Amino acid sequence: MGTIHIDLFTTLDLVAQAPGGRQEDPDGFPFGGWQAPLIDESDGRQVTDNMRGMDALLLGRRTYDIFAAYWPHQTGEIADLLNRVPKYVASRGNPHLTWADSAQLGPDLVSAVRSLRDKHEKVHVIGSLNLVQTLLRERLFDQLNLWVYPIVLGTGKKLFDGGEVPANLTLLEPATTSSRGAVHLRYGLAEGVPATGEMGA
Repeated sequence: MGTIHIDLFTTLDLVAQAPGGRQEDPDGFPFGGWQAPLIDESDGRQVTDNMRGMDALLLGRRTYDIFAAYWPHQTGEIADLLNRVPKYVASRGNPHLTWADSAQLGPDLVSAVRSLRDKHEKVHVIGSLNLVQTLLRERLFDQLNLWVYPIVLGTGKKLFDGGEVPANLTLLEPATTSSRGAVHLRYGLAEGVPATGEMGA
């Protein structure tokens, strides 16, 4: 069975809205593009390394539209990989699937994502915050890769926004940091739910 990898850029207060540009998701959000001043070469290397072995891409509608308008016109290791692998879009509407090798998932999202595990070894979900929150709620992921940047925005759509369920996660490797203070955290979904206890016991 394949694995589902969620890749997200967030702030310290876990805002994950529109990191890459002002027009990604501008609705009432004044900080679009907040990641751009903070990214460095080590971030790029980590993202590239993280994507190695990916054989499918799963995106929400908004992220798909952004990627489809940009990546087909780019070259380089990441562009070649994204353009080569199958792309799956989670959408209730009728997206224009202009990017090569794209397909829309069926209306039963949970079943459709489970079927991707049977078809692919390593499926990555990049951005796509609404989709990610569904996957978290359904515990339908295997790895959560976070790049956490040293800013607090106080507004915007957050990674955990009220619909998540209790879950245990395991840190898969020591955290790495960039020269500008970003921390890369790689977690795996573990069995069970969080335990409780008494500190004085």
